[in-house]
Amino acid sequence: MPKTKIEWVMQQVKAQIEQKTLIAGTRVPSVRQNAQQLGCSVSTVVEAYARLVSAGILESRIGAGYFVCRPSTASALLAEREIAYKREIDPLWISRQSLEASDETLKPGCGWLPKEWMPEQAIRKALKLAAKSDSSLLLDYSIPHGHVPLRRYIARRREIYDAALNLQQILITDSATQSIDLIFRHLLKPGDIILIDDPCYFNFKALIKAHGLNSIAVPFTKNGPDAACFREALQHRPKLYLTNSGIHNPTGASLSLQTAYQIAKLAEQAGLYIIEDEIFSDFEYLPAPRYLTLMGPQRVIQIGSFTKTLSAAIRCGFIAAHEEMIDQLIDLKIATHFNSSSLNAEIIYHALMDSSYLKHIEWLKKQLQKAMNDAVKKLEALNIQPVVLPKAGMFLWCKLPENIEAPKLSQLCLHKGVILAPGNSFSSARNAGQYMRFNVAQCIDKAVFDVLAEALREAQRASPALNEPDAGLICQPSYSA
Repeated sequence: MPKTKIEWVMQQVKAQIEQKTLIAGTRVPSVRQNAQQLGCSVSTVVEAYARLVSAGILESRIGAGYFVCRPSTASALLAEREIAYKREIDPLWISRQSLEASDETLKPGCGWLPKEWMPEQAIRKALKLAAKSDSSLLLDYSIPHGHVPLRRYIARRREIYDAALNLQQILITDSATQSIDLIFRHLLKPGDIILIDDPCYFNFKALIKAHGLNSIAVPFTKNGPDAACFREALQHRPKLYLTNSGIHNPTGASLSLQTAYQIAKLAEQAGLYIIEDEIFSDFEYLPAPRYLTLMGPQRVIQIGSFTKTLSAAIRCGFIAAHEEMIDQLIDLKIATHFNSSSLNAEIIYHALMDSSYLKHIEWLKKQLQKAMNDAVKKLEALNIQPVVLPKAGMFLWCKLPENIEAPKLSQLCLHKGVILAPGNSFSSARNAGQYMRFNVAQCIDKAVFDVLAEALREAQRASPALNEPDAGLICQPSYSA
């Protein structure tokens, strides 16, 4: 539903184009004519037409009025969603499909919370406060390290993990993804080897591919990476290990203290850097061990952002590392991105400082716990079994019923308006297609499970019994131990 009169007028024009009442190359009613027909002001129609011109749907001809654009532009825009559904499912298309989908589409495969769960009023309040800030913050570049009060807040938060950092050890970035990109550019060159978890967040794999790197996947258990496999992988002389801290994506598992000590010792012996992404840290009830605490900032680089709890629209992240590396990363950031948004950082800082933020986080934790319990019951009723029951967070890593392949199931559900996240996107293991990641916060609607049940029945009718026994995902033996 359009939110404003202007959007409503735009919708009316688009509908006429879709219905062929207005065809390409024809003149649309004048501003005054449309204002009379639609019962609104001339200024409203003027603004609506201007926005349609910007969108490439109309074109303005001086002295002649407004005309519908040719098919090469207007038709392409109108047909965009139809084209998207024809494309093959792959790791990045989970994100593409989720971002491009309509509000009516259900997204249990995406990696973020529903917008209804986000603190909209707190963000609006923060925007107003930021608008009243000093003009230099609104109009000028930020200092190289980034927003001072936000860095101070990040440093205080590290104290929860007994990690003492000064402000020179923290760099504000535009996102956690940008943080990884900068670190990869600084430490690695094409062909270098790094360690990742198996399964792991699919965008990690995308970044590895973009930088021309090679990776070795280490099985991730319910307590963290398999230490024996990690030790064996070090024989290949990797440059760094990229992982989640706190809550793992996609498994939802948490690092145990024993495993953390084992991995930290192995990494120190090998001179290995560890990048730990703690983007889900605010969802923890009890903080899991951090490599930054055990090894210090000399060998551990910690990254994060505020996307999952505050706003995906206001991009802001950070890097915490030793001063020398931060200094080098600043030079690289200036060369490649020049500067981070001080305005975004100011907005995020005000939202974090608002008295409602901690209440919001506690509410999120309770909602996620309830959604987790409900999703587990409903998935188990469909014979979809969680591999591990997470202590916190939004993700469930599940094994599908026998003879069901995740890509096929995802395709069936996609055509029914439900976007899933097949295991193949997170792992290259032989039987990764037997697994699926579910975002419990996006599974509230009963229709998710109705569509899933229907798709399972279709897949079972179409799939012959597998002749080869299931050897389990690489990390499965550790989960079931």
